[in-house]
Amino acid sequence: MALLLNTNKVSKSFGASPLFRNVSLTINDGERLGLIGPNGSGKSTLLQILAQRVEPSSGDLVLRSKVRLAFVAQDSEFASGITVREVMRRALKAASIPETEWQARESETLGRCNFKDFDAEAAKLSGGWRKRLSIAEALVQNPEIVLLDEPTNHLDLAGIEWLEKMLQSASFACVIVSHDRYFLENVPTRMAELNKVYPDGILYAPGNYSAFLEFKADFLHAQDKRKSALENRARIETEWLRRGPKARTTKSKARIDSAGELISELADLRSRSQTSSANIDFVSSGQKTKRLVHFDKVTFGFGENPLFKDLDFAITSGMRVGLVGANGSGKTTLLQLLRGEMEPQAGTIERADGLRMVYFDQRRQLNNDVTLRRALAPDSDSVIYRDNVIHVASWAARFLFTNDQLDQPVHKLSGGERARVLIANLMLEPAGLLLLDEPTNDLDIPTLEILEESLLEFEGALVLVTHDRYLLDRVSTVVLGLDESGQPGRYADYSQWAADQAARKQVKPKAASSKGSSTPPAKKKLSFNEAREYDAMEHTIAALEEALHAKRDSVPEVALKDPRSLGALYQGIDAAQDQIDTLYARWAELEAKK
Repeated sequence: MALLLNTNKVSKSFGASPLFRNVSLTINDGERLGLIGPNGSGKSTLLQILAQRVEPSSGDLVLRSKVRLAFVAQDSEFASGITVREVMRRALKAASIPETEWQARESETLGRCNFKDFDAEAAKLSGGWRKRLSIAEALVQNPEIVLLDEPTNHLDLAGIEWLEKMLQSASFACVIVSHDRYFLENVPTRMAELNKVYPDGILYAPGNYSAFLEFKADFLHAQDKRKSALENRARIETEWLRRGPKARTTKSKARIDSAGELISELADLRSRSQTSSANIDFVSSGQKTKRLVHFDKVTFGFGENPLFKDLDFAITSGMRVGLVGANGSGKTTLLQLLRGEMEPQAGTIERADGLRMVYFDQRRQLNNDVTLRRALAPDSDSVIYRDNVIHVASWAARFLFTNDQLDQPVHKLSGGERARVLIANLMLEPAGLLLLDEPTNDLDIPTLEILEESLLEFEGALVLVTHDRYLLDRVSTVVLGLDESGQPGRYADYSQWAADQAARKQVKPKAASSKGSSTPPAKKKLSFNEAREYDAMEHTIAALEEALHAKRDSVPEVALKDPRSLGALYQGIDAAQDQIDTLYARWAELEAKK
């Protein structure tokens, strides 16, 4: 593979604080590099250095001659009044594409990205469609390298799957900063983690995310062995040094120098080995009522077409509901109905007396003018958590903030840091029902894992809206699916909902093709064998889904005890999911014949 881009010992500092040091990175023709790392490690900054938008403090960046490079920023914002078509044409002009090619290129690219209205105002698109437009803006330039910073943020689940398929078949190379573990499992051909715990500041591994976890486990194991060996040698050398000048007269100066170097190396290894993680733990209000909320034939919409109709659904204590659907399907609206901010057009919503609901808003509204200290503790220099008074500095440390950051204004916080502030505030409010609207955007993988554990241990109920499929599968006990039909459906997990959506898409073209016929074809009846197959299918699917859940639930334990077997486990999960998807497609086929 041809080398397209190379950095040599690149460092970046802000003032006296180094963000990362001596990072060397290569991008080869056609490869897809997944870049992960803790919040604040410098992933977005490194991506901007690669895009030549930020200058490194030291080190070199070499881009092969005439290589075209495109950058998709984390936030997709467009000037007011500019249409989708104008965004594309400005990108074509900036890339010096001949004007004779503009129409064909913009039509082909926008078509690939599923745009229908090229004259829609870009700034008024939803967050997911603005993200698609940013990606289309990059693709239309026919780049050889695309740099994507959190490309799944704001995309709905269908949009993420579209992006996965597009990148898997793309001819260009790409570097993708993402915390979406399923996305990292499906797209990258090589992985890298930017983290100060590694000697070179970055660790590479061939393959996808699960292959990286295996490689990282082996690396950390070897590092632990090296640390133990150094500690033993350092103990011997320290004892020798303590014996005093008489013992050292027969020893060479080289041994004294060697002992000093050994102790310094051990100190460096120990400092790099020290890692920290956010301490997230939501407090249940101890709601005693079993049924918390009941939707009784609820209908709601804007205009003639309802978002959902005749919704009959109960949320009970301990239930964890994953709310899924395309952008605009009504997920956030349903949360607003739950909170009582809106009233249904038809039906009723009954809430248990004294039910305390806590809401995480995806817009992450914080007062940008206050300091982090006041954002965490508005009224004093302490907070009350589980009836204990905790100083704001200690409370901030639970969420990985340093004392130096306490007087920093909120507007200087990263997206992940803002999310941690909001989660810290939520933890101070006892809740019987947690409503979480896209809580995972910008959180790093270690924090996501801690959030998952906290939600699994939370004794109250929760309703979760997220594009993170791994989180949905791990946390949800039931999935409520919203789609264009307006008929909400209840599913065991995200995978079952996705399989049902795929089955419906397969049935739709058949139904559409029969519309043009003057005489509808006679409906085929099920044969005896097909009827037996259909009757047994529900039990078969249920058993397979139970086995699939068990495999998924075992991933964290396997990752800790035997990371080398993760690859085989993920293959088993994929095979089981394929079998279930095939059965759902067959079920839809038989259902159509009944």
